[in-house]
Amino acid sequence: MRVALGVEYDGACFCGWQSQPQLCGVQDALESAIKSLVLQDVRVHAAGRTDTGVHALMQVVHVECDVARPLSAWVRGVNAFLPATVRVIWAQNVDDDFHARFSATQRHYQYLLINQATAPAINATKAGWYHLPLDIVAMQQAIALMSGEHDFSAFRASECQAKSPIRHLAQASIVAHQEAIIFNFSANAFLQHQVRNMVGALVYVGNGKYAPDWITHLLKQKDRTLSPPTFSPNGLYLTGVDYDAKFNLPDTKRYLRLI
Repeated sequence: MRVALGVEYDGACFCGWQSQPQLCGVQDALESAIKSLVLQDVRVHAAGRTDTGVHALMQVVHVECDVARPLSAWVRGVNAFLPATVRVIWAQNVDDDFHARFSATQRHYQYLLINQATAPAINATKAGWYHLPLDIVAMQQAIALMSGEHDFSAFRASECQAKSPIRHLAQASIVAHQEAIIFNFSANAFLQHQVRNMVGALVYVGNGKYAPDWITHLLKQKDRTLSPPTFSPNGLYLTGVDYDAKFNLPDTKRYLRLI
């Protein structure tokens, strides 16, 4: 049987999603917890891999096993064996044609940035931080230039293994309230470090180092070395994954809210 799970986790406590030899990945914690419930080895497949320090409000995964359990056990039972920084939010039986990664049609990320003179304490590992004032209007003008289909080579990590740098950014927007700024990104798929690199470039626009149309220049040049350093992972959240309605999944999106 195949079961899909909606999962939330605090990425500051893990070395990323993917399983590691030292068992420090979110995948390791989830597979261990499920094994404790079904008493057999399992492999968990996720909609996308998140890096060290990156959080998820809604990661979608699936698992196959030979043991039947009620959906309530897939939530409460698995959670009983998980650390407090990982939680299963919902569970749903799915057909064998569902795959958490390959069935996904859209992925949603948000980046929370605190813009104030001093680094945040409460949100030290839950938000990025920039100390100088930022021009929100200029950043909004710049992020609009990222929308649509582009070659995002200027924003991909050097070790990115994606076959193509072409991605379609369906949403790219910024909202702000007091010292908090949220960057919203939706795409069919993302390159490694793409969101963090785009946020870094937008901060350079916001601090006045470059005009908004510098983003167009970066996209045309397709050169990662011309872009700013990769921004902190602390403020990055996987907030949702879209699937065809035929899979009858519960809500697969959970967003950050400013107010």
